[in-house]
Amino acid sequence: MKFTIFQNSLQGPRQYNQDRLAYSYSKDALLLVVADGMGGHRYGEIAAQLAVTTMTDAFQRLAVPTLSSPAKFLIEHIQQVHDTIAQFTLERELLEAPRTTVVAAIVQRGMLYCAHVGDSRLYHFRNNHLLFRTEDHSVVQSLYTKGMIDKDEMSSHPYRHKVYSCLGGDTPPKIDLADRQELAEGDTILLCTDGVWGALSDEQIKLILMGANISDSITELLDKAETISQDQGDNMSAIGLQWGDKLSNPLAVSTQTMGMGVTTTILNPTTTQNFATSTSVSDYDITDEEIENTINAIQDAIRKTR
Repeated sequence: MKFTIFQNSLQGPRQYNQDRLAYSYSKDALLLVVADGMGGHRYGEIAAQLAVTTMTDAFQRLAVPTLSSPAKFLIEHIQQVHDTIAQFTLERELLEAPRTTVVAAIVQRGMLYCAHVGDSRLYHFRNNHLLFRTEDHSVVQSLYTKGMIDKDEMSSHPYRHKVYSCLGGDTPPKIDLADRQELAEGDTILLCTDGVWGALSDEQIKLILMGANISDSITELLDKAETISQDQGDNMSAIGLQWGDKLSNPLAVSTQTMGMGVTTTILNPTTTQNFATSTSVSDYDITDEEIENTINAIQDAIRKTR
């Protein structure tokens, strides 16, 4: 595999950053995951951290060097995130479960697999055209689908950021698995939170991502979203992927020489640091080790059940 990838997150005007994002790759498979902890509920950053840690841990364990079924991996481990949050809530005796959205993608053998819960999005661009975009699990999207509002009303509707499905809480998540798509040389994939697409239209996003360098494009995308949002904005996070090496980018990754059982995982450093210093998290003195222990307990329970 050859690809160029870049991720980053901006806190924006919020008190702390509840977004988490990461990617992980083996010799023949690649995982990207973005989670947006829900600010309307306490400790959303915990749920988001559990999401990216659960997904990347599972990928490192199972992608040796490919997944037996990328679609099954996405469905099972997004559900596992929900179960892990429930377990964590029970162990910590929290009054309510932390909640998060998630969008995750797997690239394997040149095919793109995607699943999501909530309103964090994946975009797939080719030759400056939008081929695919996930459909939000939001009240506004539901109203539009039912013909109760038109497209112009969606961007200004007071419920535009209210979701009806998420990870955490009492209701089982609605996990949407998209049809798999074949990637072509030069395709661009974007995963982002609503802090990005809420500030910029799909057309604006497309124009920014037309740049030759994905790291510059993602940086511009986040900066522009922050400028437009000003004091009304949210956390803004994005992962950008350019498939292949069409542009001969010096930052391109080639997995050709990787060992069969080797994986590389990059957790976004900005959000990792914020997680450690966030006042709402430190109220419970939660450590990375405790998160890992919770995830391992869930995985052991699943293995015993099987």
